[in-house]
Amino acid sequence: MKRHRLLIIPLIGLLLTLGLGVLALAEGETDAAAEVTSRFYQTFWSLLPPIIAIGLALITKEVYSSLFVGIIVGGMLYSNFNFEGTLTHAFNDGIVASLADAYNVGILVFLVILGIMVMLMNKAGGSAAFGRWASEHIKSRAGAQLATIALGVLIFIDDYFNCLTVGSVMRPVTDKSNISRAKLAYLIDATAAPVCIIAPVSSWAAAVSSYVSEGNGLSLFIKAIPFNFYALLTIVMMVFLALTGLEYGPMARHEKNAKENGDIFSGMKNLSEAANEQANANGRVLDLVLPIVVLIISCVIGMIYSGGFFAGEGFIDAFSNSDASVGLMLGSAVTLVITVVYYLMRKVLTFKQIAESIPEGFKSMVPAILVLTFAWSLKGMTDSLGAKEFVANLVNNSKQGLQSFLPAIVFLIACFLSFSTGTSWGTFGILIPITLSVFPLTDPLGVVCVSACMAGAVCGDHCSPISDTTIMASAGAQCDHVTHVSTQLPYAMTTAGVSFFAYIFAGLVPNALIALPFAIALMLCALVLLRKILGSSSEEKQA
Repeated sequence: MKRHRLLIIPLIGLLLTLGLGVLALAEGETDAAAEVTSRFYQTFWSLLPPIIAIGLALITKEVYSSLFVGIIVGGMLYSNFNFEGTLTHAFNDGIVASLADAYNVGILVFLVILGIMVMLMNKAGGSAAFGRWASEHIKSRAGAQLATIALGVLIFIDDYFNCLTVGSVMRPVTDKSNISRAKLAYLIDATAAPVCIIAPVSSWAAAVSSYVSEGNGLSLFIKAIPFNFYALLTIVMMVFLALTGLEYGPMARHEKNAKENGDIFSGMKNLSEAANEQANANGRVLDLVLPIVVLIISCVIGMIYSGGFFAGEGFIDAFSNSDASVGLMLGSAVTLVITVVYYLMRKVLTFKQIAESIPEGFKSMVPAILVLTFAWSLKGMTDSLGAKEFVANLVNNSKQGLQSFLPAIVFLIACFLSFSTGTSWGTFGILIPITLSVFPLTDPLGVVCVSACMAGAVCGDHCSPISDTTIMASAGAQCDHVTHVSTQLPYAMTTAGVSFFAYIFAGLVPNALIALPFAIALMLCALVLLRKILGSSSEEKQA
C-alpha cells in the first residue's frame, strides 16, 4: 500500500508536465508537419525527463520502465505535446537512432560476444579446472583472498564477465581456506565495476567513450584514470584487508564464524546445494586462461588498428585515437573464432554445445543491452531539449564560487543517481555530457569532474541492492543477496568517504601526481586508525 502511495509523486510530475503542455498549446497551434521548435528548449523543463526517470527508479526499483517513461516525457516536451511528434521523436529520433548508430551497435555486439564467451568457458570446464588447480597451490586465507583479487583484476574486460568467472573459479579455493561467502561476494563485486572503470580495454571504457565527442572519448578516459579515486582506493582497501585481517561491521561476524567454526554461510542457506554447476570434467586451466589472454591481446590489436597503427601512427597516438567500439568488437569476434576452434580441437565441446551457447550468451546480456539502449535514448532526449546548455549556463554563473568543490559535488550526485537506479551506465549518460558542457576537454578540472562522475557512478552501483553487478556478484559467490549487500556496505561507504575528501583536495590541486598519493595516504591512514580503534574495543571487551 505504501508503495502505491509513493507512486503518486511521479504521477503528479507527469500531470504537471501535461498541464504545462496544455498551457503551451493554448498559446498557439502546433503544425505537426512543420519543424518542431520546443518551447522548453534550454529551460528547467529540459531536465524533467531524467528527473522523472530517476524518481521512478528510486521509488519502483524498476530501471527499464523508468528510463522508458523518461524517454516518452522527453518526446512530449520536444514536440510541444503533439501526439505524432512525441511518438516520432521518442522512437525514431531516440530508440531507433541510438540502435542505428554504428558506434553503439559495435558495443552491443561486443557485449553479446562476451556473454557467449562466458558460456563457452563454463561449459568447457576451464573455470572449474582453474579452481581445482588454485585450491592445490593456495594454502592461507590471505593467499586465497589475494588470488581472488588478482583474478578479478586480470578479468578487466567486463564486469559481467568478471562476476560470472571469478565466482565459479574461486569458490573451491575460498571454501577450503574458510573464507565466508559474504567476503567472497565482496571481493567479486569490488573487482568488477571498480576494475573495469579504470581499464581502457573494457566495455565500460567503450560506454563512457560513447558519451564524448567522436575521437576524444578514449583519450579522456585514460586521462581520468589517475583521478578515479573510488576505484583505485577500493583495490587498496581489499589488499589491506587481506594482508591485515581487518574486518568490521556485519562482515566481521561472518568471517569469525567461517574462521573459527568453518561456517562459511553463518547459518544462512547453503545456496551451492541448489546451484551445482555442470562443467566438463576434462577441462584444463588452459581452457580458461587461453581465451582470456587471446581476448585481451585481440582487443588491444583491434583498438590500435582502428586508431591507424598499421597505417603508420605511433602506438600511443593510435591507442588514444582508436575507436573503442570497432576495436573491441573486432577483437572479441576474432577471439570467439579462435576459442571455438580451440575447444573443437580439444574435443571438450561438441558443435551442438557451442551452438547452444550462442543464444544463452545473448540472453545473459539482454539486461545490459536494454539499459544501454534506454540510457542512450534518454541522453538523446535531453540533448534535443538543450539540457546540457541549460545546466552549463546555470553552473557557469556560479562557477567561480563553486569551481574547486565541483568534483566532490559531482561525486555525490553520481553516487545518488547510480544507487537509486542501480546502473552506472545510465548515470554516465546523464552526467558526463553535462560535465563536459561546463568544462572543455583541455581543462584539468574538467578531467577531475569526469573522473568524479565515473567514480560516483561505480560507488552507487557498488552499494545498490538493485544493481545487476551486485546481484551477479551474489550469484557468483552463491551468497544470500541481502547478506552480501549488508556486509559490503560499510566497506564501500568507508572508501566513498575517503574519496569525497580526496575530490575536495583534487578540486584545489588538479594534479594527478599530487592528488593520487594524497588519496592513497588518506585511505591507509583511515584503515590504520580504524584497525586501532577496533583493536582497542576488542581488548576492552575481553577485559
